[in-house]
Amino acid sequence: MLETECLPFRDTGYFSKLICDYLDKHPALDSLYTDFPNLESFARQIEKRQSFSTAQRQLLSNVLQAQYAALKGVSLDKSAVEKNIRLLKESQTFTVTTGHQLNLFTGPLYFIYKIVSVINMAKQLKAKYPRHHFVPVYWMATEDHDFEEINHINHFGGRISWDIPAGGPVGRLATKSIRPVLEELAEVLGSGKRAGYLLSLFEKGYLEQENLAQATRYIVHLLFVDEGLVILDGDEAELKAQMIPYFKKDLFEHLAFEETRKASGFLKEQYTEQVHVREINLFYIEDGLRERIEKHEGEWHVLNTKKTFDRASLEAELQEHPERFSPNVVLRPLFQEVILPNLSYTGGGGELAYWLQLKQMFEAMEVPFPLLHLRNSVLWISKRIYRKMQKLQLAGPEVFKPFHVLSTDYVHQHSKLETDLTGYKERLQEIFNALHVLATQTDNSMEGAVRAQEAKQLKGMENLQKKLIRAEKKRASIQMRQLEEIKQALFPKNSLQERHDNFIAFYEAYGNGFIQQLKEHLNPFAYTFTLFKEGAYDT
Repeated sequence: MLETECLPFRDTGYFSKLICDYLDKHPALDSLYTDFPNLESFARQIEKRQSFSTAQRQLLSNVLQAQYAALKGVSLDKSAVEKNIRLLKESQTFTVTTGHQLNLFTGPLYFIYKIVSVINMAKQLKAKYPRHHFVPVYWMATEDHDFEEINHINHFGGRISWDIPAGGPVGRLATKSIRPVLEELAEVLGSGKRAGYLLSLFEKGYLEQENLAQATRYIVHLLFVDEGLVILDGDEAELKAQMIPYFKKDLFEHLAFEETRKASGFLKEQYTEQVHVREINLFYIEDGLRERIEKHEGEWHVLNTKKTFDRASLEAELQEHPERFSPNVVLRPLFQEVILPNLSYTGGGGELAYWLQLKQMFEAMEVPFPLLHLRNSVLWISKRIYRKMQKLQLAGPEVFKPFHVLSTDYVHQHSKLETDLTGYKERLQEIFNALHVLATQTDNSMEGAVRAQEAKQLKGMENLQKKLIRAEKKRASIQMRQLEEIKQALFPKNSLQERHDNFIAFYEAYGNGFIQQLKEHLNPFAYTFTLFKEGAYDT
């Protein structure tokens, strides 16, 4: 049996003050977003997106049909995905979107959680607004060029990497060279049907599809085949053509730079600036190339190349080859909102932090700003680890504490000795308070002497408590090792499980039940961190 427990994101200690304040709807952040994403606010967002044109819808549907048609071994005939692609032509259909890089074997667990978040959101929105249709979308970050961020997974305490020379947009990379990586994965996978299914899925994805973008589409499509998840690759000339007016404003007016400076300055002063906005926020891309565009002395240069443009030739290049212009992290959100009838973006804390810099730019570009939705977060506690927690009488929320705090708290709660000397410190403080009164009745030198003794004695009490705790930890060495094992299993390398581990081990253990449990138990509008405790009711 599976038990779930939820706790506020702030209580985990793993989310920034900015995100916690956003979830708490702190008034200081009001100007950085439009509405907070609850079910009721989507009604207002739907009204804002009514202007998305029939021509845009037809183009989007046609592009998606062509992209899926290029997949080998997949038929959309009468599928939920085909239905949703057709529905995008209708004026009452809207999207809820998440995005992610093309990580090897899907990368960290939170990629799965992102997609489940938008799938569940679309279902809840349909129940709330039955006259409308809601399509969950996964936007593939095919134009990213940081291959080292996506070429590996952490699996069973080790690391599996796809090490090849790579440059340019990763979505265009051929994937045939991944065969040795698949062989390495096969060695560590089990021999059961679930492991066999995963290996077959990856082999057909990476070895039979044309490139990394199509391989990722194939894998994610089959993992969520019944959910109507629509997977979009923005690296298309027809889609980029819609961005020509906005790209011009970036290249020639530096509008994104000018309009984001105020929000960026506020965030930098009060919190942390998540992304640095440049005067020009576009790359120039070709196969094997993605380099920033910069302006110097009246000319536009593609860095690390000999490509140079004056204004006329750059405008001509943009008009004739919009696919050669790639938005960076600042303009990619705008690209998404221009080409989709989108209501909300679902991302992690870091993503939402940079989206909060962009509202003023969207307003200047006259593009509706989406609702910013924090994805579901999960800590999956296996039966083996949960049994250890029960044995140590360790509650779920406690495991988020740093190990030194967790272990000290355990000693305070379970030692036969009184290891918390707070009461003694309070009584000592009372004594010195009385001595201060006495000192004021003599000369000034007595007050200084009392203060010196007070500091010395309280410091000595602190040191005594630390020694006592160390001694008790040593006496409880078995329990300390068990606590450490729990922490390492749930927070590998002191990171959240979802940011480190891959889904493969969970799929091997639970099969389709892993994703099914997520869909059943995660509420996208709860805004709490969910603990999945396996075997909680087993006897």
